[in-house]
Amino acid sequence: MDFDGLVRDFPDLTTTGLEQGAIYALVALGYTLVYGVLRLINFAHSEVFMIGTVAALGTWQVMGYNQNSSVNGIGIILLLLLAGLAAAVVASTLTAVAVERVAYRPLRRRNAPPLAFLITAIGASFVLFEAVGLFSDDLGIGGQRTPFGMVDVMQSETLVSIGGWDITNTQLLVILSAIGMLVALDLFINRSRLGRGIRAVAQDPDTAALMGVNKDRVILLVFVLGGIMAGAAALLWNVTYAFSRFDVGFLIGLKAFSAAVLGGIGNLRGALVGGLLLGVVENYASGLFGGEWKDFTGFVVLIVLLMFRPTGLLGESLGRARA
Repeated sequence: MDFDGLVRDFPDLTTTGLEQGAIYALVALGYTLVYGVLRLINFAHSEVFMIGTVAALGTWQVMGYNQNSSVNGIGIILLLLLAGLAAAVVASTLTAVAVERVAYRPLRRRNAPPLAFLITAIGASFVLFEAVGLFSDDLGIGGQRTPFGMVDVMQSETLVSIGGWDITNTQLLVILSAIGMLVALDLFINRSRLGRGIRAVAQDPDTAALMGVNKDRVILLVFVLGGIMAGAAALLWNVTYAFSRFDVGFLIGLKAFSAAVLGGIGNLRGALVGGLLLGVVENYASGLFGGEWKDFTGFVVLIVLLMFRPTGLLGESLGRARA
């Protein structure tokens, strides 16, 4: 164990952990929303995120930028970020809606048992994963990080330096964006009419239906919101790591799901807390034990926490959430 290294790199490990955790948190919001309303773990959500990363990188490629391009000027960077965000959000949202319409809605109408939903969720995940994988050679996002899969639109530069703690522009963008989107989503769920409909269906779908709430529309809205969060996370992933592959969503999806459980699945604020905590713990572990222990430690912490607090850190359901 390298305690000296942990102490020496503590500021950088913290910032990097918060940056990674912010991405986990945005993806975790999709798991939390769907589970809060349907009591369903949408395993296809990791592929919704993956398709968002591919869409953003593809958009930048179409605009003439690749791994050899030099992006200069705030105006150009903002244009690329907005174009990438629009592409990622649209692609992820359409994918999420397609999954709900094709995979889940027919099962709901037939009153299928929960196990059928679980198997279908896993099947939908593999269908999307393999579909993109089959065309990955043509798209240039196969086993290697090819020119299509690497577009660095925002160079990482130190923006704030406090003693030995350097915070880069990309880190600040990712962390603040994740917090801002969580706040916006939380306000929407708790203050808007549509948000009240989501909470009503999450708490008691039958009573909500008797009160005039359209359950199918609410569920569709939940998948749309989850797709938007996944698309935003996809853009932030591309800004941070500048590449995508057909399997990029697998591990991120597992960690995001872990973050949702860690914070209390069904709780929006818990998803943010769980994501940031998981990212920080992973990076501290890599500084203390080495990079190969990073993923292992994150999942061990999840297991240990659930042994003592099965509902997670903030185990309040979406239906009972309050502003």
